[in-house]
Amino acid sequence: MGYPDRMSPDALIIGAGIVGAACAAELAALGLRVDVLDAERIGGGATAAGMGHIVVMNDSRAEFALSRYSRELWLELAPQLRTRDAFARCGTLWVAADDEEWQAARAMHAAFVSQGVAAQLVDAADLRACEPALAPSMVGGLRIEHDSIVYAPTAAEWLLAQSPHAANIGVRLGAPVASIDAGGVVLASGERISAAHVVVANGLGAPQLLPSLPMQPKKGHLLITDRYPGLIRHQLLELGYIKSAHHATGTSVAFNAQPRPTGQLLIGSSRQFETTDPAVEMPVLAQMLQRAAQYLPALPTLSGIRAWTGFRAASPDGLPLIGPAGEFAPDVGSGSTSRVWLAVGHEGLGVTTSLATAKLLAAQITGHAAPIPFEPYLPVRFAEQVAHD
Repeated sequence: MGYPDRMSPDALIIGAGIVGAACAAELAALGLRVDVLDAERIGGGATAAGMGHIVVMNDSRAEFALSRYSRELWLELAPQLRTRDAFARCGTLWVAADDEEWQAARAMHAAFVSQGVAAQLVDAADLRACEPALAPSMVGGLRIEHDSIVYAPTAAEWLLAQSPHAANIGVRLGAPVASIDAGGVVLASGERISAAHVVVANGLGAPQLLPSLPMQPKKGHLLITDRYPGLIRHQLLELGYIKSAHHATGTSVAFNAQPRPTGQLLIGSSRQFETTDPAVEMPVLAQMLQRAAQYLPALPTLSGIRAWTGFRAASPDGLPLIGPAGEFAPDVGSGSTSRVWLAVGHEGLGVTTSLATAKLLAAQITGHAAPIPFEPYLPVRFAEQVAHD
């Protein structure tokens, strides 16, 4: 993997996280010469900070369509991944703490089954049998059996270096982009690189290049424990997570626990607005762990190894921006904005939806038929907002 001396690439991708890597691999598979630029390293930023959960979500029809399709792509890709990529089809178990949440589980089950997603309701007795570490007061849950986990930083590296058409991909690290123009990009060093297409896929770094992008950071905390093999078997989430994930303001926490292949537990999650301070905030971390202990009573007896934070790039409607930058790239010249493309704003579903994002973006760039409708994710849906600003 490198940055070979060759003709100008067909596409320049800004950002070597999981979304940028997926876009690079997909465009390369279609025969395009692709160069990837990143200010730091492969799989950094939100890719490194997140849980790597591949989950079907159904907050909206568009979110459901994108996450379901992308999960299918991950399941197809999984046999090619390495042991170090830590892909595991552990399934998700949505946990109901009371009768109201049990009814929500039933409704979610009906919705998933009607759309062909394998899901099983789990009553209180079965819940205790399959996850005995959960608090005995839990009333049931919903199991989504094909949901998975992956270690996203190394998966991004695999996409760029070892995917079937990686020979068409060049990667340049430590190369921050200062600006985008009609024919390519200018690096912070002053070097100019030309390309037919520029794909902005660097998450919260994107507004530095395109300041009118409607994205805001959502800070999150995670903690990883020492090794406790077999303590939990599924990715565990509280059914209240859906409410806190996209619709809360201020600071919110929700129970989210993941069994890592190492035997460690990854514990989340929190959400904070209006801060870009990366420091671990002990009051927020304590609130998150107290919430988790309501579901996993043994948690206070476990040894935590490390806590960290990350920032999700959130759009106003919770859906990513996938497609032509249009009015968000006003400085690249009249008639040239179609050369600049966006793959940003994935919030907490960047790993899940990365492969589908790449398919939809590549279809638009090459003019091929898209596998699912891409209209709900087009950046132009925020164009009126830009015009008024």
